[in-house]
Amino acid sequence: MVALEELWLVRHGESVGNIAATAAEVAGDEAIALDTRDADVPLSETGVEQARALGAPLLAAEDPPQIAWLSPYVRAQQTFAMGVENGPAISRVLTDERLRDRELGILDLLTRQGVAARHPEEAARRAHLGKYYHRPPGGESWADVSLRLRSFLHDAAATDARVGLVVAHDAVVMLLVAVLTGMDEPSLLKFAGANTVLNASVTRLRFDGERWQLVVFSDVRHLETLGAEVTAHPGSPDVHPQ
Repeated sequence: MVALEELWLVRHGESVGNIAATAAEVAGDEAIALDTRDADVPLSETGVEQARALGAPLLAAEDPPQIAWLSPYVRAQQTFAMGVENGPAISRVLTDERLRDRELGILDLLTRQGVAARHPEEAARRAHLGKYYHRPPGGESWADVSLRLRSFLHDAAATDARVGLVVAHDAVVMLLVAVLTGMDEPSLLKFAGANTVLNASVTRLRFDGERWQLVVFSDVRHLETLGAEVTAHPGSPDVHPQ
């Protein structure tokens, strides 16, 4: 019997990297102006407000999470720390490197224009292979990320907690939903094309005894209620549909 019955998936609040990436795309720049390595990118001021608003849905939950798993990246760690300041106490908090953001290898810090201009061969490979299986040199495909998330879920299922919380990244949230609900490649791409994981959003899945069901996806009512800005920032064009 699976002990874990419900999972809350939270994307980190808006980061300074999100802002820089969006600005570069809008300006038509080839590269994103960011000196900090991806793991150390912090939340923006808006991201801090969003993170603090996360305490509200956790407090309002009839059965709040008893255990939390965090991406090791600074923006996810900050989101959890600021969220639980105003939320229920979670006694078990674990950092798990398998929840880190997708690694883009040679395409890191490049915009859509930058990939086309500097690595046209990779743009062509991506068009041929599709975004699910395309692995940039030195980076990961969506399939690669799914493999490490399956490993994480195997370990998470062994916990004695009924409700768990994951604080991570947009691609991680999207792929955890896909793995748990059994989406194949076409179903995932269709779902991802129609849905965005918003900053500081809450996605919830529940195990009904036979399979995992998606209860709510990318819920930001807590942000709207508390007056925090709602931001999308879909990230790298190689991670989300164009």
